[in-house]
Amino acid sequence: MRELLEQVLAIAKDADRAIMAVYAREFDVTIKEDNSPLTEADRAAHQVIRRGLEALSTTLPILSEEDIEGFSGVGNEGRYWLVDPLDGTKEFIKRNDEFTVNIALIEHGAPILGVVTAPALGVAYIAADGMGAFRIDADGQRHVIQVAGKPSPGSAWRVLGSRSHASPALSAWLETLGAYEIQPMGSSLKSCLIAEGKADVYPRLGPTSLWDTAAAHAVVRYAGGRIETLEGQPLSYANPAETLNPSFVVWGYS
Repeated sequence: MRELLEQVLAIAKDADRAIMAVYAREFDVTIKEDNSPLTEADRAAHQVIRRGLEALSTTLPILSEEDIEGFSGVGNEGRYWLVDPLDGTKEFIKRNDEFTVNIALIEHGAPILGVVTAPALGVAYIAADGMGAFRIDADGQRHVIQVAGKPSPGSAWRVLGSRSHASPALSAWLETLGAYEIQPMGSSLKSCLIAEGKADVYPRLGPTSLWDTAAAHAVVRYAGGRIETLEGQPLSYANPAETLNPSFVVWGYS
């Protein structure tokens, strides 16, 4: 698993470079059928990741946001790759640096390996079964990360919220939480910040897709946290034919 994790990290870093080449210049934006934006960077990163994953010694089906129709179905042992070549395209367009590359390995509906890179920030988060979770700084230094645990009684919850997807239901949910302070953040970075103990909870009471969450889910999972539906069930990737997630909450404790 360690060798595979390093290979996937290298693929994500290649995608980072393709993305940043576009980020450094003017680029066109088109709107997809689901009304989400698409840029040259999304397409370039997808091609890099697809080629990289297909070149690995073990070939598995790939479900990518930019090639849903090309997905052949779940492979042997319930395994497949789940990829968002550029998560946070709206943040990319706004040039606020809060966008990521997400690559996850799914087994029987659960993420067992995840790589999240933030190209503009130069940081990465990686995790795999039996290895734990790590943050890689821009200088290459690696740090074991873990969630902060449940806030002590009387302490304010450190809440992360979507920068581009505000939900009317969020205020009502937060009222049940108690004292809190909220910080907006884009892309899968929200879950990664919880994994490294810099925030406590991220409620997402609106639509997301499987590829938005899977890689960071692995990081949270192996850092000691959890991502679950509002009914308390672990977020599942067992049915990739249904690409939309239910509402969920990322908790910084087990």
